[in-house]
Amino acid sequence: MLLIDQLRCAITTVTLDEAKRLLEELQKGLKPGSSVLIVHDGQPVAQLMQQGVATPAVPSLGFWKGKLEIVAEDEEHLRDFADYMP
Repeated sequence: MLLIDQLRCAITTVTLDEAKRLLEELQKGLKPGSSVLIVHDGQPVAQLMQQGVATPAVPSLGFWKGKLEIVAEDEEHLRDFADYMP
């Protein structure tokens, strides 16, 4: 286990054979935003990355269109906001 910990800290590139042998430990050692490059014959073949929590998308203009129903039009409620309207 100590060798694996040193491997994770020292390098971010492993050979395909090493990745096959150490895959579970490599995966467990990944932190969000970190990755391990897997190479075969000196060429990159894969990248192992930790999946983070998806961030919610920012709603775009018109996102709520058709989702709000106004059940009554009345001027009385608008008067409550008169101080805030130009």
